[in-house]
Amino acid sequence: MVLEPVPCPTCGSTDVVKHGQSETGKQRYKCRNRECNRRTFIRDYAYRGYLPDVKQQIADMAVNGSGIRDTARVLRISPTTVIEALKKDRHLQSINQARLAEIEPAQTMVRLCQWEEVEAEVDEMWSFVQSKQQQRWLWHAIDHHTGAVLAYVLSDHKDSAFLKLKSLLEPFGITQFYTDGWGAYERHLEPAVQTVGKANTQTIERKHLTLRTRIKRLARKTICFSKSIWLHDVVIGLFINRYEFGLDI
Repeated sequence: MVLEPVPCPTCGSTDVVKHGQSETGKQRYKCRNRECNRRTFIRDYAYRGYLPDVKQQIADMAVNGSGIRDTARVLRISPTTVIEALKKDRHLQSINQARLAEIEPAQTMVRLCQWEEVEAEVDEMWSFVQSKQQQRWLWHAIDHHTGAVLAYVLSDHKDSAFLKLKSLLEPFGITQFYTDGWGAYERHLEPAVQTVGKANTQTIERKHLTLRTRIKRLARKTICFSKSIWLHDVVIGLFINRYEFGLDI
């Protein structure tokens, strides 16, 4: 007799037990890995939208210029399935932990004492949800030399949003900010650590162009605008976490 282990499609663990049957009579399994966020699963799904590979394709298409209905047509699933797959808990991060791990606290203090510049470009990008009256802004900062995104905040266009971003940037030990002339920067950054002008913010402006090209809901003339603030933030956060922070989300 040959026993074939049943792996969990989410975490790959073989610590799996039978867990009753579905309404169509198919065997249901339960993953007992406590770190796995999947409750139960079926080996042979009749509906394509439940397949792990299809769910991965939904996320891939969302951050590469496809709208909800585009994705549904290509993958031959319903738009509701696409929305539900994007809404699942992905534990998105707002700060580049990999970049932060490269900077040890002791090294940061040495840089500050020696006045070696750790420079960052800071800017905000406009978008909207449902209508142009409901604006949504992406506040983010990038390393001036490498172009890596350090942290981001999705919020309105008020000073509180920049203060939140500024608090996320504190562990990086930034000594010089390059900004445009927006008042929030003038009010909350010392003149000695701020340089105002478009000449030093070209890299972050190019990031904005990449986002508008890759994410369809950010294009200025499109019918694929967001109708949900939550989903709008998830798609942008998913792109940044995957392609800027290097996370497999």
